[in-house]
Amino acid sequence: MVLNNLDYGIIGNCRSAALISKHGSLDWCCLPEFDSPSIFAKLLDEKKGGSFEILVDDNYSINQEYIPDTAILVTRYSDGVNIFEVLDFMPRYHRLEGGYYAPPEIIRYIRYVYGNPVFRVHYNPKLEYAQGETTSFIKKNFIASLTKDVKFDTVFLYTSFDKQVVMDGGEIRLEEDGYFLLGYNEKILTPNLEKVYLELERTKVYWLNWSFTTPTYKKYREQIKRSALTLKMLCYDKSGAVLAAATTSLPETIGEVRNWDYRFCWIRDASMVIKVVSKLGHMNIAKRYLQFIIDLMPDKDEKLQIMYGINKEKKLTEQTLDHLSGYMGSTPVRVGNAAYKQRQNDIYGILMDVIYTQLMEFRTDIENGEELWSITKGIVWIVGKHWQEPDKGIWEFRAEDQHFTFSKVLCWTAVDRAIKVAEFFGKENKLEKWRALEKEIREDIYEKAWNEEKKAFTQSYGSPHMDASVLLMESYGFIDAKDPKYVSTVHAIEKDLCHDGLLFRYKNEDDFGIPSSSFTICTFWFINSLFKIGEEEKAMAHFDQLLSYSNHLGLFSEDIDFETKRLLGNFPQAYSHLALIECAMNFSKKHSEEDLMESMEHKNT
Repeated sequence: MVLNNLDYGIIGNCRSAALISKHGSLDWCCLPEFDSPSIFAKLLDEKKGGSFEILVDDNYSINQEYIPDTAILVTRYSDGVNIFEVLDFMPRYHRLEGGYYAPPEIIRYIRYVYGNPVFRVHYNPKLEYAQGETTSFIKKNFIASLTKDVKFDTVFLYTSFDKQVVMDGGEIRLEEDGYFLLGYNEKILTPNLEKVYLELERTKVYWLNWSFTTPTYKKYREQIKRSALTLKMLCYDKSGAVLAAATTSLPETIGEVRNWDYRFCWIRDASMVIKVVSKLGHMNIAKRYLQFIIDLMPDKDEKLQIMYGINKEKKLTEQTLDHLSGYMGSTPVRVGNAAYKQRQNDIYGILMDVIYTQLMEFRTDIENGEELWSITKGIVWIVGKHWQEPDKGIWEFRAEDQHFTFSKVLCWTAVDRAIKVAEFFGKENKLEKWRALEKEIREDIYEKAWNEEKKAFTQSYGSPHMDASVLLMESYGFIDAKDPKYVSTVHAIEKDLCHDGLLFRYKNEDDFGIPSSSFTICTFWFINSLFKIGEEEKAMAHFDQLLSYSNHLGLFSEDIDFETKRLLGNFPQAYSHLALIECAMNFSKKHSEEDLMESMEHKNT
């Protein structure tokens, strides 16, 4: 077992999220929303960050799993005679009057199972990223915690247990079910066990119903379902934004400075997520995201940023929290992200691909068609004006701009999809000019991105360096999987970037030196590419190996250490889970096709 392996489960309700350790400690939570200051941040500083822990004697074994097909996390404590469970969740369910009930609350339902279990609680909230002092005190119906050093903020803990014992960390002898309800707002009606149990059951029904609409695949069913639920928890209902991850500043490499805040909506990441969840049939997520994009672009000539705040904020000022020691001592801890200022030309192609895909999915239900056509025209105008210019690329190099191959391919994708959208809407007047632009970009890529010495498309024009992102040339339809140039590129990337079954994004030095961890989505891309070029058994072997590196709940972060295989980077990572689903769907589809052929052959026989 890998030590210190981000062994956390995520709970959430599409408003915020929290991370619970495999021992039942609530170590990360921001309320009332995903990007709010933290209430608990032990994840980023074990001493100062604050946590909400369930503590038992060493003779208790602890096991953790989700209730199947839900976002309800169950941590089971047993010493062989005395047994209890903690069911952690954030309430989410349909209101009778319409819409969803998703308050900024965490419920820890304590379920008595057997014997005379005893536990203690360490309740230590540290509001506002623990920047000042948080004071807790007992009131009639709750424990209130507040800070006013940075700004005034409060949280409220309701419980069926003795509040003084909870505050003092004393022993709690469990004889029946109990609960803790942590809320950002004071409740109008005081909770009780019956009401809290109803919240549990309503939330369970919501998630079971949602999962039921996800197709069932013959292979990798559980991995697809868990990844889909994780992506759903990273969707922010209020605006339609999709977060890259639920955390900030979990490092790509322990002790280094590649620590970023991922609690924002990257157009690239979100659009890729939307494309995958649409294939799984979850159209409402896609519709809300497209409305998010429409709302961000009120002016026809407005350029798209690479990322936005979840409430459509356009300025994401980056600052460091120097009072926090960082995950495993990795500093700085950052909030905000200066990358919002970067220019990355690939986002237009990725967004156009999603717009085109959704138009095909919603053929008889085209909402905002006129707005999407306006966005399409605007994107082609921007691409036509800027595609020949260098940019920061998909990996957000903070140094000098370059002519990145992936960015050029996605500029081509933008025009290619725009042509298809124009054909869909019957806008013939645009086609001649746009087809000429598509041809110009395509020929430029073939001429300048191909490296004859490497026998591969490389990271940027004239570069000898390999880059995993060029594997997506086939996925976006720029080149056929069986084209010799693509096959050769896959093999060149394997030779240069693959180490013990895991992939570097690239190996050339960037702003912070040479990367030293594997970017998980790149390994999934590589596996998918192997599968596409016909090396199917090899691809599936790599896939099964990669799945074994997930944490105990099947969750992935952004990165994996090449040597120890520990998870690194922000967690859970939408990028990683969308790519897992893509691979699993391809493998499962292939398996189903083989079963169908065998069935037909048997029938014919």
